[in-house]
Amino acid sequence: MVKKNFTRKDLINKIYQNLGFSKNYSSTVVDNFFETLIQELITSGKIKITSFGTFKVVKKKQRIGRNPKTKAEAIILPRKVVKFSPSLLLKQKINDL
Repeated sequence: MVKKNFTRKDLINKIYQNLGFSKNYSSTVVDNFFETLIQELITSGKIKITSFGTFKVVKKKQRIGRNPKTKAEAIILPRKVVKFSPSLLLKQKINDL
């Protein structure tokens, strides 16, 4: 069985089919949604979407990593990453299937 990723194009097609918006308008809606999400993560660092989950920016410290193939050590610089915690409702819906 081949797994297929759900892409931005697939999301645009779902909006087009379910809501009847044009594909061009659906693309604009999806692009604006993601841009708003990114800008809000940059400014506030946390987004909570009810019945879906929470996106949170977390700071990671500098650490020493190791290449598993060559065993060579390298410094991994400090950075920010986005973590996602699903809501209980989302977990329940996924596990009911």
